[in-house]
Amino acid sequence: MIPTDPQERDILAGEYVLGTLDARAAAEVEAALPADAALRTAVRAWEARLAPLTQLAETEAPPAGLWDRIEAALPGTSRPAAARSAARYSRWLDPWRGWAIGASAVAAGLAALLVTRPAPEPARLMTVLLSQRDQPAWVVEASPSGTLRLASLNPRQLEPDRAMQLWALPPGATAPTSLGLIPPEGRLTVSAASIRPEPGMLIEISLEPPGGSPTGRPTGPILFIGRLTAAGSS
Repeated sequence: MIPTDPQERDILAGEYVLGTLDARAAAEVEAALPADAALRTAVRAWEARLAPLTQLAETEAPPAGLWDRIEAALPGTSRPAAARSAARYSRWLDPWRGWAIGASAVAAGLAALLVTRPAPEPARLMTVLLSQRDQPAWVVEASPSGTLRLASLNPRQLEPDRAMQLWALPPGATAPTSLGLIPPEGRLTVSAASIRPEPGMLIEISLEPPGGSPTGRPTGPILFIGRLTAAGSS
């Protein structure tokens, strides 16, 4: 079945042009080409991309006597006839022999690149922190680089002797890690050096004294909580 994903289709087209597909898959591509404009475009792009690369491979002559042995092994071909045939077509075959060997080396290298597909990029993580009444109050987003950003949906004023502190509890951890005090404007950016965000990590906001928790753990009530998940996942 021809994939609909553009990247998967492009990889299939490259493998088809290189000749690394099995007979069934190659026949499926050939059958789909007349009606699949996107696939045709991908195949033509790979043909145009790979053709100049054959010029990078140096011409290399096959081992002495190889072509004579091939001719002699053909059914119904006598040795003298094979020798005459080889001499007759030697001038025509020589350029193509070197091209075929060089092209095979280039194709093998490119096939390895196609098979070794790049690892998927890390997912962007996010969560909405809810109040004790399940009301959305904060948005937390973690970029693929590990930077975590917090933004308030409804900034609130605290008493002068109180502060809000951000915490993270990775899966399997027994105690949360402080990510710092939240500024009055309700926005905070935490670098990946503090903690590496991961799916399932709990994000909490607690109510603390002005300088933050004196114990390294939440001392006041947990006001808001949420769990990081991949953006777009259900």
